[in-house]
Amino acid sequence: MTDTPNAAASGTFAVGGDIEVHRLGFGAMRVTGQGIWGPPADRAEALRTLKRLPELGVNFIDTANSYGPDVSEELLKEALYPYSGLLIATKAGLERPGPDNWVMNGRPDRLLEETKRSLKKLGVERIDLWQLHRIDPKVPRDEQFGVIRRMIDEGLIRHAGLSEVSVDEIKAASAVFPVATVQNRYNPTDRGSEAVLDHCEREKIGFIPWSPLGNGALARAGSAVDTVARELGATPSQVALAWALKRSPVMLPIPGTSKVAHLEQNVAAASLRLSDAQFAALGG
Repeated sequence: MTDTPNAAASGTFAVGGDIEVHRLGFGAMRVTGQGIWGPPADRAEALRTLKRLPELGVNFIDTANSYGPDVSEELLKEALYPYSGLLIATKAGLERPGPDNWVMNGRPDRLLEETKRSLKKLGVERIDLWQLHRIDPKVPRDEQFGVIRRMIDEGLIRHAGLSEVSVDEIKAASAVFPVATVQNRYNPTDRGSEAVLDHCEREKIGFIPWSPLGNGALARAGSAVDTVARELGATPSQVALAWALKRSPVMLPIPGTSKVAHLEQNVAAASLRLSDAQFAALGG
């Protein structure tokens, strides 16, 4: 790995076919308080972390209006506006009654209201990538897909994506609007979305793995990830990210942090190369 990490080493992907980004991105959920609620404990460090992103070649940033709520979007604007050369992706569809509490609300009027709030918080006239945080089972999915189509047609959003969905749900949504990205939980020890990833690769849909580091479980001493990390003189987190990038050309990992040092460590994974044997040892 190089001394100066740069996400450019991860290669590129064209979101929606026309917005080229470096594949190793950043998830802005962690620049909030405990329980993804309220401001971060160290606001100055969180802002330094966000401002460091473009310096490290990270130009794909994922957030949501529910992170804080609003805190993540507000900090992104303070740190990075007017977002020159950056793709800021946000999400709607989850309400926040309190810390660590998430409630789905896919009512079309609510999704439209949340989107307009994100436009204001981010200070933009159009959101380049807007994602439905969850398909709300209490609301007919065609109504949710329909308002997404409407927001595209009205110019509020440029591209749209989905989160935590099946192949059938992607196909159903694709009949209403072009699905640019899918964000499902995925990492070397959680491979439940293999069919979704394969579908995304066939259709050139960006696949954004949330929890790409497995909440620390990957670092267990003696695990396959730990063994490969020792071989390469890297951290288990870096190995997990390198594995994701090697797994598919449509993979867009978004590890998050509120610390500059941790960010730089994550971005260094863009230059880490696994041998075929090491990749196979992690499950291929």
